Amino acid sequence: MIKKLSLFFPFYNEEKLVEKSIRTAFEVLPKLNLEEFEVIAVNNASKDATGEILEKLKNEYDSLRVIHQDPPPGYGKALKGGFYNTRYPWIFFTDGDLQFDLNELSKLLPQSNNADLIIGYRIKRAEGGTRLVYQKLFGFIIQIVFSLKVSDVDCAFKLIKKEVIDTIPTLQSDGAMISAELLIKAKRAGFKIVEVPVYHFPDSAGGSTGGSLKVIWKAGKELIALWHKLRQ
Repeated sequence: MIKKLSLFFPFYNEEKLVEKSIRTAFEVLPKLNLEEFEVIAVNNASKDATGEILEKLKNEYDSLRVIHQDPPPGYGKALKGGFYNTRYPWIFFTDGDLQFDLNELSKLLPQSNNADLIIGYRIKRAEGGTRLVYQKLFGFIIQIVFSLKVSDVDCAFKLIKKEVIDTIPTLQSDGAMISAELLIKAKRAGFKIVEVPVYHFPDSAGGSTGGSLKVIWKAGKELIALWHKLRQ
């Protein structure tokens, strides 16, 4: 069973939810029979008061670390800021917009004896039908091009052995392709992936940008770049 865990959140313009996310982490983690843990908040070049709120919270929680990233923002950039700054043998991340129940981390932890990456998949996606179509299409392309078959490639509820991050080639994506790149490289390196169902909730602050055409276009370009890179 996992005894030492690094948990991190990527935050982008989440001033309405950032405090609740951090406080929830410090409520949940002590219940998980961990010997040590840390919480890392990656402020992904937010333009609102996210950074200021995190600095105030850092004075309250000794095991909270805050990483402020320079512009331009990028989801992959934020995740790499978390992955490459963790201290403990296991890493968990979820988005800071409270679309997942952090208590469900307890469902992932027991699987650490069986796998190197324990990844959530959304039982029912809370966004509209358009996002679901994008997800299905993206997953189909990933399966065909990279022979990676998972239920929910970009679900932001993942528990990962730090050895995976230390072993696979450096992650290149700065955008939405980051989760797919991580799983593709982990599978190619021989690491075992297990999936666990988790619940998904609407973005109460309405700040999600995952369905924008700009994000989708960038992910497509990064997918092609990764395909070329792995063929070399």
